[in-house]
Amino acid sequence: MDLSTEICGIELTGPVLNGSGTFDVLAARRVFGDALVEEFPFDCYVSKTITMNPRPGNPPYRLWETPSGMINSIGLPGPGLEGFLERDLAGLAELGVPLIVSVMADCAEDFEVLVRRVAARDEVAGIELNVSCPNVHSGLIVGEQPSETEALMKALRPITGKPLIVKLTPNVANPEEVALGAEAGGADAVSMINTVKAAAIDPGDNRTWLGVGAGGLSGPAVRPIALAQVRVVAAAVEIPVVGMGGISDAESALEFILAGARVVAVGTENFRDPRAGSAVTSGLPAALARRGFGSLAEAQSARLD
Repeated sequence: MDLSTEICGIELTGPVLNGSGTFDVLAARRVFGDALVEEFPFDCYVSKTITMNPRPGNPPYRLWETPSGMINSIGLPGPGLEGFLERDLAGLAELGVPLIVSVMADCAEDFEVLVRRVAARDEVAGIELNVSCPNVHSGLIVGEQPSETEALMKALRPITGKPLIVKLTPNVANPEEVALGAEAGGADAVSMINTVKAAAIDPGDNRTWLGVGAGGLSGPAVRPIALAQVRVVAAAVEIPVVGMGGISDAESALEFILAGARVVAVGTENFRDPRAGSAVTSGLPAALARRGFGSLAEAQSARLD
């Protein structure tokens, strides 16, 4: 069955991406060797989020397993822009699939530098903008405010013709308004959802488990939330949606396609099974056929009432 598709002009052999930060391919390659690249589990790779300067991440503890998912408070550790460009990018370019680089900053000026430097590299097919961060000038969370999101996009859009994908937070009352702001500013797509605000209490002590008090919930527990928000946003905007949030198999991936997502991303499931992406892709033909579709394109064009 034909699973080929595209997102923002990026041609893909299938619709399955990884969620940013959920599949450290460089570390995995050291464990699994070149076989991981030869049978790479995703049709497009999304990097860990890159920031201007190196970051150590949040203090421990950073993870808490829930009955149906995981709370993380990783804090976006990473090598910074220069370290990424000098050390990591070459390895990611060897994967044989399109590369989308995720970036985050706390002001428009730093976002502009990140987008300009990353987009200038031929290895990069597109850029995902992680906007779930406070703006140092306004104090507002960019991705929670339609006007802030639109203003950021208007500042970044002239920098590159490469696709700019805005990653939306679910922690707002009306995500479609933020998506419309992104679209008005020139975004090529939106990806959603990011994690849901959550906390956990230490079972052996009277304190919160996570080092910074709270984190973000992901996994199957958030799937109904993600589906509802994808459906609302896909109906509101003309640009494509990358759907994610608790996808664990082909059936759950297809639910997102039917809710309006053009492609999907597997996140938390990668921690349980590093080849989860391959399992989703290999199961899609049967899942599509069971619902009466002869191709992925037929499902993408179908819309739920």
